[in-house]
Amino acid sequence: MDDPLSERPGRGDDVSAELPEILTSLSEARVELTKFITAYQFAIQEIETKVRILQQEFQQLHRYNPIEHVSSRLKSMESIIAKARKTGCGPSLDELRREIRDIAGVRVVCSFTPDVYRIQELLCRQSDVRLLQVKDYIASPKPSGYRSLHAIVEIPVFLSDGSVQVPVEMQFRTSAQDFWASLEHKIFYKYDHEVPAEIAQGLRDAADAASHLDAEMERLSVAIQDLTGEEPPGSMTVTPGDVDDFLALVRESRAGRGRPGPDVAGPSA
Repeated sequence: MDDPLSERPGRGDDVSAELPEILTSLSEARVELTKFITAYQFAIQEIETKVRILQQEFQQLHRYNPIEHVSSRLKSMESIIAKARKTGCGPSLDELRREIRDIAGVRVVCSFTPDVYRIQELLCRQSDVRLLQVKDYIASPKPSGYRSLHAIVEIPVFLSDGSVQVPVEMQFRTSAQDFWASLEHKIFYKYDHEVPAEIAQGLRDAADAASHLDAEMERLSVAIQDLTGEEPPGSMTVTPGDVDDFLALVRESRAGRGRPGPDVAGPSA
């Protein structure tokens, strides 16, 4: 068979000449895509750190910890590209970041419904967190019965060559709402988005039951705390002995300076 390039003099030389430029372009594209997606990974880590700091503060200083657990997910480049095609945005990476705001996601599961709103407010009022959008599916559930509080936030991610503002979708929900959403998600995909009417009604009934369960468990929790008035196990990190030692240190310090120690009695045994 004749070589098709032999019929086009110089074509092989042209390809060889263009190859380094093509490879350079591919390498640069790979670097830019990697930088784009890792910024979202870092944003997730930033949000998770903020949540865990709140979680540890509640464990150490407050009567109970309202945060049950935290999870996160990052869309693959394949999913990002598919959504870009569906929505008609791109191909600029800046446009993708602006238009697709659920590339990074963090879910915070709380004990009770008031905790959901409290934790969302505590996180979103931090000085480096910019709240872009809130959708309250607890006050106004979806027709399917889905309940959750969604917030789109934007946080700075500091890289070696500067900072970039990265959007993160946050979901706040109770344990009962999370269980229901997990089951609904599995059913939704099992039936390829076409859930039979009977099962769809059953899901709505289950969502109402989960909402009533949330309210009843919250009422019982408040009643138990009012009755016992006790701190949860493990929440007291400063012991009475620690307080005695600290007061002794203050007295010793003031005595060394010729001043009387504080007129404070240590904890009684």
